[in-house]
Amino acid sequence: MEMSSREAISVDVGNRLRQLRESRAVSMRTLATMSGLSANALSMIERGKTSPSVSTLYRLADALEVPITDFFSPATLREKIVFVKADARTRLPFMRGLWEGLGGENFLGRVMPFMLTLESGASSGPNKVVHTGHEFVFCLRGQLEYQVEDTVYALGTGDSLLFAAQLNHSWRNPGSTVTSALIVLSDFSEGEQAVSMHLE
Repeated sequence: MEMSSREAISVDVGNRLRQLRESRAVSMRTLATMSGLSANALSMIERGKTSPSVSTLYRLADALEVPITDFFSPATLREKIVFVKADARTRLPFMRGLWEGLGGENFLGRVMPFMLTLESGASSGPNKVVHTGHEFVFCLRGQLEYQVEDTVYALGTGDSLLFAAQLNHSWRNPGSTVTSALIVLSDFSEGEQAVSMHLE
């Protein structure tokens, strides 16, 4: 599927959350209980008053039993070949960062490449991330700190990290400048919300 629009798709996370919640006939209070978030926090997200963290998006995706990519767009037909122009990436802003899809959200297969751009101090959130498959991280600029189990890996520009994703992991930008990283998730279980687990 060739994405030919000349402008990147910017996602309205609050509106999309409301659509997903209402399509499943889940009240805000019920979703709050299922996700471990407060109803007030959910209301703020849905009204666009605050941006959720990556880990919050993962918790919401898990509670709604949808892949995290459903926050980016309604479920689409997945293709064997996906070509995405640089200016046509799906973009999802989150607290102190930006997620940019590189086609995996429309690909028929178990690989999900995406770009993370992180402001100083941005992190995956308070909860550790765990999912099936493997995770590859390549730091394009800035500093990126990845904790896998009890070991912290300090990545600088050009450094990479590859690990089994069922290990507890989290990330943050410890530097004073913006960080960009290419992340590739692979071999995760069919239907698993591997991406959403990184967007609290």
